[in-house]
Amino acid sequence: MRKFLIVLALLGVLGFGAGQVTDIFQPLSQVYDVIRHYYLWADQVTDTQLIQGAIRGMVQSLGDPYSTYFTPEEYEEWQRSLAGEYTGVGIEITIRKGWITVVTPLPDTPAEKAGIQPGDVILEVDGESTEGWTLEQASMHIRGPEGTPVTLKVRHPDGKVETLTIVRARIKVEAVRSEYLAENKVGYVRVLRFDEEAPALVGRALFSFPLEEVRGVVLDLRSNPGGLLSSAVEVASYFIDRGPIVRTRGPSFGERLYNSRGNSFPNVPVAVLVNEGTASGAEIVAGAIQDYKVGVLVGRKTFGKGLIQEIVLRFPDGGMLKLTTGEYLTPKGRQVHDVGLTPDIFVPEGKSDEEDLDLKAALEWLASQVPVGVGQ
Repeated sequence: MRKFLIVLALLGVLGFGAGQVTDIFQPLSQVYDVIRHYYLWADQVTDTQLIQGAIRGMVQSLGDPYSTYFTPEEYEEWQRSLAGEYTGVGIEITIRKGWITVVTPLPDTPAEKAGIQPGDVILEVDGESTEGWTLEQASMHIRGPEGTPVTLKVRHPDGKVETLTIVRARIKVEAVRSEYLAENKVGYVRVLRFDEEAPALVGRALFSFPLEEVRGVVLDLRSNPGGLLSSAVEVASYFIDRGPIVRTRGPSFGERLYNSRGNSFPNVPVAVLVNEGTASGAEIVAGAIQDYKVGVLVGRKTFGKGLIQEIVLRFPDGGMLKLTTGEYLTPKGRQVHDVGLTPDIFVPEGKSDEEDLDLKAALEWLASQVPVGVGQ
């Protein structure tokens, strides 16, 4: 109960009067007392379990899949996933209309190889219905020891229902990949996630290209679930000289502008590859490039996640509260959440063994452009 009182004290600091806090949480205190006095197996439940359950229930009542209470163990696992390494099948998930939904399967992971698609609804995990599950419940069931199987029953976006057994593996996501397409005189950079290292890796890739001859850049943000807002702003700054990269608004901080850090890369045309798995921070970058008309979006409509989450409370036992604190808009004020970004050049989904249709369309567009040179 000491931890519970600390939480109450924190709420008092945040603006609640002592009497108001007592009145609001009196039913919770009564439930605690009743459990301790009447529950048959009360001696098998610790105070920590009861308090963690109360906090989790309060956060879940928000109905927001992105707001999460982490126990110390869950927070540690979440931190590992942010670093791009964990054990599982390799999918980013959210909740839509009450169901666990795949944002994107990560490239070269067991999930992608098994046929998991962006927008898949996960109906069952190992035969157990996921209806009403939280993201934490889904993650707990889908992740597991390396080499062990998990069976997912999914409904694909076309309505087809399929049951897939996937063997878990160590997932290591390489944030940035690049190559120079000498025949086209185009630099290709794929960003798989916006972690802390992504901006430096993107810069290293861009400046490794022969700047005296490069005619354009393909920035591949397909199946990129996002990441850190600061990393997205830094990456977008390579392509945008000045002005806001993203606009944010929320009840605790009002409105904020995150401006370009200043562009030192030559102003060549940029073709951004996007698809149904392009989300969050990746949409920040794509939306800014589209708004400033320094490039075009090529592919399919993006996922549409325009919310910001922050760690707002750190508990004495190492637990954390991650809360949705705001939403973001493109520089021109376009809403992204539940809307997504519409590509300038639409390419139907499909990829043959011989060619990447999105990349082909991007290269064709870049070939039609006249380089504008440095200093635009």
